[in-house]
Amino acid sequence: MKILHTADWHVGKVLKGRDRHDEHVAVLASIVRAARDEDVDVVLIAGDLFETAAPSPRAQGLVMRTLLALRSDGRQVVAIAGNHDNQHLLDALYRPVLGELGLHLLGTPKRPDAGGTLTLRSRRGETVNVAALPFLSHRYAVRAAEVLLHEAAEHTLDYSRRVAEMIQLLTAPFSGDAVNIVMAHVTLLGGRRGGGERDVQTTFDYELPASLFPATAHYAALGHLHRQQEIDGRCPIFYSGSPLAIDFGEEANEPVALVVTAEPGIRAEVRPVRIAGGRVLRTVRGTLDEVVTKGEQAGEAYLRVVLCEPARAGLGDLVRDKLPNALEVQLDEAYRPQAGSRGGSRGGDRRSRAGRSPLKLFGDYLAEQNIDDPRLSAMFTELLDEITGSAGEAAAPDGDAAAVPAAPAGEA
Repeated sequence: MKILHTADWHVGKVLKGRDRHDEHVAVLASIVRAARDEDVDVVLIAGDLFETAAPSPRAQGLVMRTLLALRSDGRQVVAIAGNHDNQHLLDALYRPVLGELGLHLLGTPKRPDAGGTLTLRSRRGETVNVAALPFLSHRYAVRAAEVLLHEAAEHTLDYSRRVAEMIQLLTAPFSGDAVNIVMAHVTLLGGRRGGGERDVQTTFDYELPASLFPATAHYAALGHLHRQQEIDGRCPIFYSGSPLAIDFGEEANEPVALVVTAEPGIRAEVRPVRIAGGRVLRTVRGTLDEVVTKGEQAGEAYLRVVLCEPARAGLGDLVRDKLPNALEVQLDEAYRPQAGSRGGSRGGDRRSRAGRSPLKLFGDYLAEQNIDDPRLSAMFTELLDEITGSAGEAAAPDGDAAAVPAAPAGEA
């Protein structure tokens, strides 16, 4: 039996204001091609079909068409909700409608006899058991325990133990004459973050031991961490990773889906297949001239630009003018204003304003902020001249606070 494992589509994702719908169209088409080219029997989508809990009609239409395309030729398709998905939308709308077409979707955890454990037949008549656990938040874990374990809500168990007991319940129907699969949207101990996950739902409070997956499983298909990787355990445990780099923290990730070959009594074999369609994300670093050269060599990649030179007015606009694909422009840490450099520094080492003219104060402020732009000084001099009727240095006698503006520009 051949299985295609994918996850973390995040359809509807916008990156730094840039719409990525066309990329998702191409990426999901590549996943459908992989399912056909590999002639897989089952497709597993381990959560986060959408980027938000309120997906647009366009995003929903794309996901719906993709699920139907994966179902063609008689493939079994199983999808679960991730932490980004609207779990109740999947249960109330997608599950009954697509269920009529032979697709299996779970928004919230279910008991084995209510759809939590599926027994499916492949086109060749092979049997596969899929124990499916959608994302489970800490808050929902108590309610899920009541539904699955018939446990009183006031009976407190830690998150890890609750999930382990649910997995044990869902995998109980596994049999020796079938291919047994566990599918979940979880964070495992030792898993490496991809870079674009929600931190609040990948912290140690959500980390689970790999030992909760039983040796009776031929394969554990996971979603949530965006980097493709294997986790050591009693059965083969894999994250497929996201097929599209979600943020610049994921620029080194390889966009793949996993093809799993499994049969009863034999440990599953896993190999990645590349998924095309997403634009490369790249960080370029250096002076203005250096980043422009590197950016032009990067072709169609979306860019994060880190400038290694002092700030000056319009610097970001210069970068974007020369590099239209620059989605983020920032200063290197060495050129950023240092903490405590503005008024009221912690150590009391800031020089007194007494005896220093407005033009001198503004010049010192620019120096503190690592801003080297003579145009700003000239503009400040002109404004000061308009306000005071003098030429900057002669604007007021030393120490005459009444003639000094309330704060230098940018310090208010």
